This record gives sequence, structure tokens and C-alpha cells, in this order.
Amino acid sequence: MAVLTPAGRAALADRAEAADRGPDWPGESWAVLQRAGVLRGAVPAEFGGTGLVPTDTLQLGEALAGACLTTAFALSQRDAAVRRLIAGPPHLRGAYLPRLAAGEAFLTVGLSQLTTSRQHGGPALRATPHAGGYRLDGDVPWVTGADHAAAVVTGATLPDGTQLLAVVPTDRPGLTVGPPLDLAALRGSRTAGVRCDGVEVGPADVLAGPAEHVLGRTGGGGLETSALALGLAGAAIDYLRAEAGRRDDLAPVAEKFEAARVGVRGRLHALAGLTASGDAVLAARAECTRLALRATQAALVAAKGAGFVPPHPVQRWARQALFFLVWSCPRPVSADLLADLTPV
Repeated sequence: MAVLTPAGRAALADRAEAADRGPDWPGESWAVLQRAGVLRGAVPAEFGGTGLVPTDTLQLGEALAGACLTTAFALSQRDAAVRRLIAGPPHLRGAYLPRLAAGEAFLTVGLSQLTTSRQHGGPALRATPHAGGYRLDGDVPWVTGADHAAAVVTGATLPDGTQLLAVVPTDRPGLTVGPPLDLAALRGSRTAGVRCDGVEVGPADVLAGPAEHVLGRTGGGGLETSALALGLAGAAIDYLRAEAGRRDDLAPVAEKFEAARVGVRGRLHALAGLTASGDAVLAARAECTRLALRATQAALVAAKGAGFVPPHPVQRWARQALFFLVWSCPRPVSADLLADLTPV
């Protein structure tokens, strides 16, 4: 099993501010993951991985996010590509999974256009049948590490409204990676838009579909995303607990937040051991996001003005918590969070 040792966690935490604020890919932090065997975790053993069980995956994601959310987020996008490959045809599994386990290639996903991004107009990325395969035209608005990826697992909509998933190499003619977005947080993830102008996809590139709701009814924002929100909340809660050791007024606050973390973690892990319903997965996402927002803001209150100035970690955690309001945040989760935020 891949384990993030205290030394590995400290190495990630030491680089977390630079990874969040700077536009450079966090290569040194990625090397920490590779040395620890973390890159093998999501890949089945038959392809050179360690095939972590779901609860171990959630535990690892929580620990990584507590140390450096930027690095944890980049890994989550690679692991999302791994999960799609595992569910895909054998030739694509064999072509990519061993390289991913060994750290010899980076794959990422661009799927938000099927679930949460640009849902108020026509399809952002269109697939048109062409020469036995498809032509892709349009935009993939959110692709993490796009300029570091050998390929992108993406989804497009056909004229009849069905959808397909495909693995598209980034050197395919007609594919253009845009400049990294100037995000409010996690800038080192080098998340960018990708443009497709007549990109040809053959039958051998197709992972799934065409089908209705090719990602499933729930779409994005699974338990793995919730674990990262919980990990970020945990970093703020650990800060509150440390401060409570010096300030008696914070002790009750820290205790309540710690109890909430333990309870949320237990419910999240219980869902991982079941065939959880879509509603339960979305409810867990909303719960973890709420905890991340509240814990990071409570930590900022405790830190006072000092916490509002870089490189104090509290200002970073508070900014990063906002990311969970927009990352893989399907409509039911948004509605739940808006109800929470709306005055009564």
C-alpha cells in the first residue's frame, strides 16, 4: 500500500504555498509521490500498480490534501483518468496503465463540459461521425496539467444528444492547449482550456459510448473529491487544535470541529464500502464542502490579521476552500450549498 510518511507529508507542506500561488507545475512534489509509491495506488496490480481499496484511497487523498491541495488535486485528475481507463477496453488499459503506474506518463481528464461547465448553451465539445470514427470540435474548458499530459480523457456530445468518452493524445492535429488559467488558488495545477478543431478520434480511442449520460446520472464530484475537501478541512482543524493548546477560548471550537471531522470521515468511508446511491454521494460532497468552508474560515478568525498575509497557511486554506464550490459541483450540490448560504 502507498503510504505518505510524516517526512513525505512535511515535504509536500513545505512546497504547498509555492504550488498554490506559482504557475509552475509542482514537479518536486510529484517526485515525492512517485518515491512513496503513491502513483501506483490507483492502478491495478496486473498493470504494475498496488490497487488500493476504496477506503485506503480516501485516506490517502485526505492526507495529501491536508499537506498540499494543489498536488492532491493534480493527482486526483490523473487518478480519474485511471478509473476511466480501467472501465475501458483492454487495448487502452494495456497502452496506458503500466506507464501511469511507473510515473512515465501523465494523463488527465477534461469532462466538466458533460456535467457542470457551460450547461446553459449547446454542447461545448461536439462529436460528429466521420470516416468510421469521430471529429471533435469545440472546447474542453477545464483540463488540469494539460500541457504536461500525454493524453486527455474527454467527453463529447453527438448530434443525437448521446455522449462518448475518448482518450485523445495531446499531439493530435487540431488540438490546442491554451495558457494556464489565472486561478484564485491551485495555480500550480496548470489547469487550462483545450481547443479542438477537427480533431480525429478513431474507434480505438473510444473508452465508452456513445450512450446517454456516459458518466452516469451523478456525474462528477465522487467520494474522492469529498476526501480532498475533508483533508483541507483537516489542515484547518489541526491548526485550531494547536492554537487551542495556547488559548482556552478556542478549545470548545476545536473540539466541535474535530468531532465533525471524525463523523464526516466515518460516513464517507462507510459509503466507500457500499454501492452508494447517487444521492448519498452528492450529500457527502455537500457535507465535506461545508466543513472545509467553515473550518478554514474559523481558522482565519483564530489567526486574525496574521493569517490574512502570505505565507501564513490559513489564507491559502481559506482561498482553496472556495475551489470546492466550483470544482465538480453538480446542480444538487450547488442547490444544497446555496440553501445553506441563503439568509432565512
